[in-house]
Order: sequence, then structure tokens, then C-alpha cells
Amino acid sequence: MRYEIRVDGQMSETLAKSFPELSHVVMAGQTILFGRVLDEAHIYGLVARCQSLGLRIVEMRRRPE
Repeated sequence: MRYEIRVDGQMSETLAKSFPELSHVVMAGQTILFGRVLDEAHIYGLVARCQSLGLRIVEMRRRPE
């Protein structure tokens, strides 16, 4: 599965390294994390990681393969 997670604000490179399994791009005041997600547990882990880092998730969606 491929997912896209949009978070509010521009993440630093250091903060983006907290998500080594995902690529990222900064656009229009948001950071977009994207890449392969293994399973539902992985998704919940990514959400928990965002929360623990104080990131506000704006949108999260599954992308076509």
C-alpha cells in the first residue's frame, strides 16, 4: 500500500529523518510524507510518531499503487 500524509508546516530535514521509510516534500506550508506502508499497524505507528513529535496531520490518504 502507498500512503500520503500531509502535516501542517514545514518539517526540518532533521525532523523528516524521523520517518526514514517515507520520502517527503514541502509544498504550500505543508510537508507531504509519502511512500509504502506495510500494514495497518504501520499506519497507526506513523500516526503515533506524528503525535509524539507534535505534528498536526492535515490529511492522510491511500494512494494508487
